[in-house]
Amino acid sequence: MKALVNGRVFDGERLREDVTVLIDGERIVALHDAGAPLPAGAERTDLAGHLLAPGFIDVQVNGGGGVLFNDLPTPAGVQAIAASHRRHGTTGLLVTLITDQPAVMEAALGTVTEARRQGLPGLLGIHLEGPYLNPARRGVHPADRIRTPEPDALERLAGHADTGITLVTLAPEQVCEGFIADLTARGVFVAAGHTAASFNAIQRALTEGLRGFTHLFNAMPPLGSREPGVVGAALADGTSWCSVIVDGIHVHPACLRVALSAKPRGRLLLITDAMPTVGTSNTHFALLGEPVERRGGHLTTRDGTLAGAHLTMDQAVRNARDLLNVPLTEALRMASLYPAQFLQLDHELGSIQPGYRADLVLLDAELRVQRTWIGGR
Repeated sequence: MKALVNGRVFDGERLREDVTVLIDGERIVALHDAGAPLPAGAERTDLAGHLLAPGFIDVQVNGGGGVLFNDLPTPAGVQAIAASHRRHGTTGLLVTLITDQPAVMEAALGTVTEARRQGLPGLLGIHLEGPYLNPARRGVHPADRIRTPEPDALERLAGHADTGITLVTLAPEQVCEGFIADLTARGVFVAAGHTAASFNAIQRALTEGLRGFTHLFNAMPPLGSREPGVVGAALADGTSWCSVIVDGIHVHPACLRVALSAKPRGRLLLITDAMPTVGTSNTHFALLGEPVERRGGHLTTRDGTLAGAHLTMDQAVRNARDLLNVPLTEALRMASLYPAQFLQLDHELGSIQPGYRADLVLLDAELRVQRTWIGGR
C-alpha cells in the first residue's frame, strides 16, 4: 500500500487538506484522515504541500515527442506520444489519427488494440478525426484523402473490439441518414467536426446519437443570425459535449466564455489537438507531406492555416483559469472529470475517490507538473 501524505487534494469536487490518499495496486482504497496513523506497512510519499488532482484526460492527441501518429502507427509510436504528454499531466488519452488512407486507418486500429494488450500506460483508445469530413472545412486534412463512407466503413470503424474507446469525428452532412445511429449502436462515440452542416442537420444527428463536437468554433462556420449552424446547435443543446482548444490562438477567449455560459456545467472539455512538436524543441515537421512551421505557440502551413496545436494539458488548465476566468477547480474538472464523463469512464477516472483508478497528477503552486501516477505507478 502507498500513502500520499502532506498534500492538498482536489478530489474532483472540492479541495481538501485533511486527507491522505491510500493506494493499493492500481486503485485508490481510501481517503484517510490526515491526522490518523497510517496503516501498517504503508509506503509513505510526502507531497510537500503540492496539489494532488485527478490525472488529465486528453481525447485528441495527434502527436508528441517528435512523433505524428499517422507517420508511426505502431505501439512504439504510441508509447513515445504518451510519454511526452505524461510529463504534462496527461494520464489518459485517445491517440488521434487524422484523415488518411484505409490501410493506415486499419494499421492504426490494430496498433491501438496491440498497445492496449501490451498494457501501454494511459492509452484509453483511438480518435479517428476523419476521413468523412466536409472538404470545404478540411483545415489541414489532405483533400485527396477525404471521402464519403465506404461500403465496409461500419465494420472497419467498429470491428476492433479491443481498442478501448473509439471516437470518430465526421461531418454529418457527408454521411447517409442512419450512419451515426449505426455507429452508436456498435459502441462507437461520434462527434461532429470539420463540418458545415446546417442547424437542422445537426439536430438530426443528435437524434441519431451524436455525442459531441470536436474543437468547437474551429473548422466550422460561425454562428449566424438566421442560420445558427453547427456552433448554434452545439451551444443550444444541453446534452452534448464540446471539446475546446484553449491556447489563446485557435479561439478568442470571449467566444469560449460565451460557450461556458451557454452550455450546462460539465459539457465543455479541454483538448490539446497536439502535434509532434510537444515535448521537443522542433520548429518544423511535415504533416502528411505538408510543411508545418512552429513560431511561438503557432503551428501553421505555408499559407497560414493552423495545423493543430503546440499545447499541453497543464498549459490548457492554466489558460482556462487565466483566459477564461474559471476557478482552478473548474479548470481541473475540464481536464479530468468532464472528459471522463464524455468517455463514460467517470465510474473510475476523473475523481480521487475510493475504488477509482490511481491516475493522478501532482502540481506545484504555478500548476507545473511535479509527478504523475497511472494505475498507482
